[in-house]
Amino acid sequence: MSRLVVAGTHSGAGKTTVALGLMAALAQRGLRVQPYKIGPDYIDPIWHTAVAGTPSRNLDLWMLSKSAIRRIASQAADISIIEGVMGMFDGPGSTADMARLLEAPVVLVVDAQGMAGSVAAIVRGFESLDRRVPVAGVILNRVSGEGHYRLLQEAIDKHCRAQTLGYLLKDTQLELPERHLGLVPAHEQNRVRDLAARLVGHLEKTVNLDAVLKLSRQSPVCGVARELPAKPQRVRIAVARDEAFCFYYEDNLALLRAEGAEIAFFSPLNDAHLPAGTSAVYFGGGFPELFEKQLQASLLATELRGLPIYAECGGLMFLTMIGLIPGRVTMTERLQNFGYCEATGVGSFLVRPGEIVRGHEFHYSTWDAEGLQPAFQVRRRRTNVERVEGYGSPTIHASYVHVHFLSCPWLARRFVRAAVTFSTVKTAQENQNGLDASLCAGRGGLPDADVVPRGRRRRRLRPVEESRET
Repeated sequence: MSRLVVAGTHSGAGKTTVALGLMAALAQRGLRVQPYKIGPDYIDPIWHTAVAGTPSRNLDLWMLSKSAIRRIASQAADISIIEGVMGMFDGPGSTADMARLLEAPVVLVVDAQGMAGSVAAIVRGFESLDRRVPVAGVILNRVSGEGHYRLLQEAIDKHCRAQTLGYLLKDTQLELPERHLGLVPAHEQNRVRDLAARLVGHLEKTVNLDAVLKLSRQSPVCGVARELPAKPQRVRIAVARDEAFCFYYEDNLALLRAEGAEIAFFSPLNDAHLPAGTSAVYFGGGFPELFEKQLQASLLATELRGLPIYAECGGLMFLTMIGLIPGRVTMTERLQNFGYCEATGVGSFLVRPGEIVRGHEFHYSTWDAEGLQPAFQVRRRRTNVERVEGYGSPTIHASYVHVHFLSCPWLARRFVRAAVTFSTVKTAQENQNGLDASLCAGRGGLPDADVVPRGRRRRRLRPVEESRET
């Protein structure tokens, strides 16, 4: 399978712009492009999906095993384009680490504004720091014009092994808007089509796309990933997805489906009711604070009560806004508890005491609710500082910690089983209510409390929190 990694010399070098442009241009040529994002980011994959037409997937060496990453990275496609994270050698599970694991050639994006011959020293340094990571090509960003590019190209060709593939001009029309959590999600401003068209127009003129494709074929041949063996669909899980809730790992949804869940999307901003037949609800992260008045007026609170609910970050904020869980959310001006963490279960229907999951936090809000049952005891990866976090109950798991389900498949399995138990109990109760109503109609009044239909024994229905799971 053809694949390549788009890496940057540093955050802000332009790797997202270049990756989006390559995805859009190659998709426009009729190729099936499979996008990926290294690291825990949610927003870049939204843009990837919009321009490539295929759901983008996350590859994260902190949260996932190497075997899981290899399987995710082997989705069927004509070419896989893997966008890196931060600078090429930055962070745990860096872009370089991922390129080495997947044996994928690297296209290095260099911000060349204000440079000429010195660009060769930068490229040469990236080539030589770890020779196991093949820096095969270079795309130069924020170039002043063709003359400037020729100076840069001459220096690279003279001193470096990597092939100079082309450039993007310095152009504010190609810059992506930002918000406190990163890039603005693509669907908010309906700008993805215009942006993709502009990028394709530029790349077709100034980047050698045929050479890019040729480099991608340098990666070793690997098998196509087998889809997770799907169980028969037996329950419906509603997933909140709109402008306020848009942060989901694609493989989380895939794993829920594999465990037998039908995924039904709905909009807390626009829908007055949950999808019919809902037996559990998944609230991902996003930007609920931008729609606080609309969400506080939501009519969903009544329908949500008693349902198994899994809520991450923005989902926790929403449940607080509508009074389903106690506490108060406050927005701040700086990141709170940013980064990777290990979370040990304290008590909820999904994560039992002592169970450990790896996750990531990225939020500007705080949630204050002293004296409540937390969901986790959280330890930061870098500081080892521990704190209690989130809210756990027999039917709700709400936390700021984003979890990739492939790092703990039992969590997804347990969530689906909780939904099945809820559905079974609800159906039995509805059947009993129907039977009681028919008895009332037959006798002309309410049945006596101790009357049981002949041949039937009265059975106590277990609530969802008492369901057993191994």
